[in-house]
Amino acid sequence: MRHRVAGRKLSRHTQHRELMFRNMLVSLLQHGRIKTTLAKGKELRSWADKMITLGKKGTLHTRRQAFSLLRDEGIVKKLFEEIAPPLKDREGGYTRIYKMGWRPGDGAPLSLIELVSFSSTEKKKKSPVKKAKEVIEKVTSKGEGKKGKEKDKGKKERKEKKEKKGDKETPKEKKGKEKGKKE
Repeated sequence: MRHRVAGRKLSRHTQHRELMFRNMLVSLLQHGRIKTTLAKGKELRSWADKMITLGKKGTLHTRRQAFSLLRDEGIVKKLFEEIAPPLKDREGGYTRIYKMGWRPGDGAPLSLIELVSFSSTEKKKKSPVKKAKEVIEKVTSKGEGKKGKEKDKGKKERKEKKEKKGDKETPKEKKGKEKGKKE
């Protein structure tokens, strides 16, 4: 009986299971998302949440604790400087799991586990006057004002082409000059 025993064994010995989750955790922190089986993803979620909680504290002691598990200075630095600070105001739930169907070979349920990119940037509300001005600009740019501008541009382009052609004679102009010389 496994009354109140936390965690999944996943048919592996303790050392193998711990090393597997260390590697998966490093990959998750490095890439932001990984694809794995559903059972492994659900178990990895608790490991990742504990690491991000350490990253939020940001002390030297928690850095050393994180390094003792992750064993990669670059990932520890990324955890403490890039991943954890945006999640400072969030209390848990740092990962998200999506179910992705079944693996073709053995039919195991697959999942995508990813870090929640929590951004607390608030959108600035525009005043009604600014909104109205933007709408008017869009309407006038689609309407007659734009057509008039296009006509002017078209005339300018035609003049420029004629000037360039003036430097080079067209075949019709050459024929006209040749006929004038023969007569």
